[in-house]
Amino acid sequence: MRSKRLLTLATLFILLGGTMAAKGYTVSSPDGKNVVTVTDDLKLIVSHDGREVLTILPDLAIRESASGKAGLSQEQTHTFPGTKFTFAKSSVIAEQIVTPFYRQRDLQTEGRQIKIKFANHFGLHIRAYDEGVAYRWYTTRKGETTITDETADFCFPEDSKAWLAYSTNDQNPYAMAFQNYYDETMLTKAQDKFAFLPATVQSGHVKATILESDLLNYPGMFVKADGTRLKASFAKYPKKMAYYKWRGMSYVDETEDFIAKTSGARTYPWRIVAITEKDTEMPVNNLVYALASPNRIGDTSWIKPGKVAWDWWNDWNLKGVDFKAGINTATYKYYIDFAAKNHLPYIVLDEGWYDSSKGDIMHPIADIDLQGLIDYGKEKGVGIVLWTVFNVLDEHLDEACEKYAAMGIKGFKVDFLDRNDQTAVQMAERIAIVCALNQLFLDYHGYFAPTGMSRTYPNILNYEGVFGMEEARWAKKATDMPRYDVTFPFIRMMAGSVDFTPGAMRNGTRENWVECYQNPVSMGTRCHQAACYVVHDSPFTMLCDSPTNYEAEPEYTRFIAAIPDEWDETRVLQGELGAYIVTARRKGDTWYVGGQTNWDSRTIHVPLSFLGDGTYWGTMLTDGINADHNAEDYRLDSQNLSRGDTLTIRMASGGGFVIKFARPTIVNHL
Repeated sequence: MRSKRLLTLATLFILLGGTMAAKGYTVSSPDGKNVVTVTDDLKLIVSHDGREVLTILPDLAIRESASGKAGLSQEQTHTFPGTKFTFAKSSVIAEQIVTPFYRQRDLQTEGRQIKIKFANHFGLHIRAYDEGVAYRWYTTRKGETTITDETADFCFPEDSKAWLAYSTNDQNPYAMAFQNYYDETMLTKAQDKFAFLPATVQSGHVKATILESDLLNYPGMFVKADGTRLKASFAKYPKKMAYYKWRGMSYVDETEDFIAKTSGARTYPWRIVAITEKDTEMPVNNLVYALASPNRIGDTSWIKPGKVAWDWWNDWNLKGVDFKAGINTATYKYYIDFAAKNHLPYIVLDEGWYDSSKGDIMHPIADIDLQGLIDYGKEKGVGIVLWTVFNVLDEHLDEACEKYAAMGIKGFKVDFLDRNDQTAVQMAERIAIVCALNQLFLDYHGYFAPTGMSRTYPNILNYEGVFGMEEARWAKKATDMPRYDVTFPFIRMMAGSVDFTPGAMRNGTRENWVECYQNPVSMGTRCHQAACYVVHDSPFTMLCDSPTNYEAEPEYTRFIAAIPDEWDETRVLQGELGAYIVTARRKGDTWYVGGQTNWDSRTIHVPLSFLGDGTYWGTMLTDGINADHNAEDYRLDSQNLSRGDTLTIRMASGGGFVIKFARPTIVNHL
């Protein structure tokens, strides 16, 4: 009887996608392509289609309290390689997820999981999905645990190429804005610098992208190249904070000798390796969102995504008006009027509406009649979003949220966190909770790449963590923004939405672009800018330029303002990392297709087989014939199209395009 029972358990394990190998355990994805083998010495060997992609060496260094069941003193630590573990159980993980404000209406996820446990109440969850693999640490302890360090070596083949975004702070690499372009390099020749996630490595016939999800009450991961390895690293727990005089921004002045303090049973963040055979699979990989904790705020019907008229990038640069433009009531009434005319639901009052040098978020400056602006916006159907520094809001959290929600503010743009240690992540979660209680949404600027928190707290509509349009205000001519623009959607956007802040109306070619802080110019064509509204996941997205610049070209402005901010479906039709991208998104029966290229002009052919049956009215915004010389040149044409057609589209150097496909009966003629 006992032998029969053992046979039954083994058979069940195999059916669930696992096998008991001589040197450990193996779990396979539903399609059988991605396999993780856990060896007895705690190596996670990841293969795809029978070929090894990488080996992961995970470990935790823990220091338990004296009252812990393990009986270790505060001075004793423990790590896991070489420690015996037992197989706990295997299971199928399947979930239908409603995804408010995500790149698609919902998603179905399915994976296979094995669970191993160690004798000291710690263990690992290890999963294999068709889109990649993931693992996370967990503990069932009831006492306090100090994580002195977490290590993870991601070991790749000798000839692997990497795309790494390095920290911009050499003195303190854990403190910076998580904004940099990608160094495309052989992994063995990567710079001796910490890089922030996501990080992508070409391993044989696939790309492996390292991400994290369900990052709550724990520090975020950095990686550094060491030969053929990317080694994980984490910011230490802050011991003492200090303040910059300007903006009242806090920073870490002194740290502890550990990375995290935890209490009781819990899980730790997912470490994800997304595996993609084609570049076009990368921007639509859903593992970060799928592995995050479910919605904790309940009803989301009060949260309204949409476009926003923005003041800061264009430097409050109105022209042809009869008042002094700047941070004052008259200027913001003009922004509200512009937003109302173009059906934009929001404007932002960026830095300057309160005295940021004093951190005085509770009192607008004398030149701003905030309640008057809120009431004026309400009459026009335009909501107001307020900019603030992270810790300044956090230090006045309850009173600020209650006050401004009562006045009628819709949300906050929260800036300058510039770190991802445990207390920073705690702050981000705390702000999300209190804002949700006051029905305020959030745009997390000056923030690391998303880690699934927008699933857990859907009132966080957008995140920066991207080398965005603001860089055009101070970039140098050698900066290759068009190349970055067709790189980050494949890597950074795997993590989630991007607050890139597009919409520049002054546009430059590679030859004639100029740096100009007060009247900035984008690199690439006008259509390259327009395509951002389709290529990017961005449910709360800026029109970054001056209202008076948009008003000078009303036909173009109406077109980009009408592009949806929520989508039912997203597909990447064509593309190559660093070269170009073509993305299709559907809202109801209407499709939009947007494309961008690097500084290389190119002609592409786009089959329309993704369309439904019947005829569509196609409105096409494309680079003008002179766009290679004058980047602001574009054409706006229309014609009847169907799924049997193939469009030939030329993108100028640094160019792009947007095409709207609508049923003829619901066409909104320009």
